[in-house]
Amino acid sequence: MTTSQHKIGSGFGARSTAGEVLDGIDLSGKLALVTGGYSGLGLETTRALANAGAHVVVPARRPADAEAALAGIPGTEVGELDLADLASVEVFTRRFLGTGRPVDLLIANAGIMAAPERRVGPGWESHFAICHLGHHALVSRLWPALKAADGARVVTVASSGHHSSPMRWDDVQFERGYDRWLAYGQAKTANVLFAVHLDTLGAEHGIRAFSLHPGAILTPLQRHLRQEEMVERGWIDEHGNQADPEFKSPEQGAATQVWAATSPLLDGMGGLYCEDCDVAEVAAEEGEWVGVRPYAIDAGEAERLWKLSDDLTGVYLG
Repeated sequence: MTTSQHKIGSGFGARSTAGEVLDGIDLSGKLALVTGGYSGLGLETTRALANAGAHVVVPARRPADAEAALAGIPGTEVGELDLADLASVEVFTRRFLGTGRPVDLLIANAGIMAAPERRVGPGWESHFAICHLGHHALVSRLWPALKAADGARVVTVASSGHHSSPMRWDDVQFERGYDRWLAYGQAKTANVLFAVHLDTLGAEHGIRAFSLHPGAILTPLQRHLRQEEMVERGWIDEHGNQADPEFKSPEQGAATQVWAATSPLLDGMGGLYCEDCDVAEVAAEEGEWVGVRPYAIDAGEAERLWKLSDDLTGVYLG
């Protein structure tokens, strides 16, 4: 089942906040899982979902930090999970499945950007491993809990950064030279393709998937960038203050993923890339960095990536 990659007129926009998107939506009795849900956009996403009545599970590489960050937010719980470590993913999911609870909303929010070259697991490039492969294994292992929900949604937080690189099939792991921005771009393309094929596999079970660009926001995601680099890009001034008027607040940045996870306007739809709290258009031409590039929503590319990810992780839909 496929749906059209065109705006649907949601009534929200770039300046909408996560709280505004959820106004009037009751998530009582729903369980949401938000990776990276204790920092940056993830924290605002957790806060908004919890305020709407959801019970939010936050898997965290640093559980103590997560507990501290979520201390003032009722209806949350923390579990230990390192997306760069498949053994950690297996332990977390085994424990969760043992509780017998369904997962109504899963937001794959955690990730890294423009990091120095680093190898994890069996030598995987870190952006591809953490942003994509870890989430692939997590969702695959939680498949029974997603199927047990009454119409689950899975949302992957991608980025307009996907415009910078399609899948590099001849060198996915950057073994022939590393570029941190291309590595990030490929990982974000993988996030979009993941949602495309997941939706194909999940629609018959009532599981729909979406991906999105949250917008440009100053968060801990920029921790690998030097201040001088961000000044040069016009993101901040020399005092570290936000300088680009197009940047969103964290509350605005969290809105699109919350909208994709909960909006009734998306009922019956799936496999779509969203931005500014609406379905995005297909990018008209290269260089615009608006909308979604055709290679990122190509069904054949999505299936090819899924098979590669199955083979690399050894984890298949449960």
